[in-house]
Amino acid sequence: MAEEPSLAVDCLGLTDGLRIIVVTAHRRESFGTPFRRICEAVRALAERRPDVLAVYPVHLNPYVETPVHEILDGVSNVTLLAPLDYASFVACMRGYILLTDSGGIQEERPSLGKPVLVMCEVSERPEAIAAGTVCLTGTDPERIVGAVSSLLDDPACYKRMTSRPNPYGDGHAAERIVQFLISRMASPSISNGLSSLSVGSGSELSNR
Repeated sequence: MAEEPSLAVDCLGLTDGLRIIVVTAHRRESFGTPFRRICEAVRALAERRPDVLAVYPVHLNPYVETPVHEILDGVSNVTLLAPLDYASFVACMRGYILLTDSGGIQEERPSLGKPVLVMCEVSERPEAIAAGTVCLTGTDPERIVGAVSSLLDDPACYKRMTSRPNPYGDGHAAERIVQFLISRMASPSISNGLSSLSVGSGSELSNR
């Protein structure tokens, strides 16, 4: 059985020095043989690399759950979790490497300075591929295991991938928006305009 979502952060805090490989996979176009190959890749990686812990929040779709548990149950360094709330999943995303088929994660994860390997034949995020913040592996188990092993064993390879800027932003857009609004609100012309608007609105209300 998959563990409860509340255990996700605890799991990441008790890894005995193992490097965390976070896995998310649930795309419909991978159902069937391609998805089984993804699961086989995770199993092969775990069996060949006792120095890693694969953490996989498992989607409840039976086309995902069934092969995941069939292939990965009982592997000592694979932890299968129930679907996570967002805060717990962000905690998981701070693992060493992320294996995914999710388009959204391809945008978010590079902002954390972590490499993303995309287990699809094509990506709808070509900007990320071009920027080098993600790498397309397809669903071939040997390609997936090879790409992960390169990042685990070659610090220069890992640094190249994690030091590149995220083409979708650096995660500080909200701060810049707030600062812009504050600067605009501090402008005398803007302040006077807002004051006039407030007075006008009050007058209109009092006349009704």
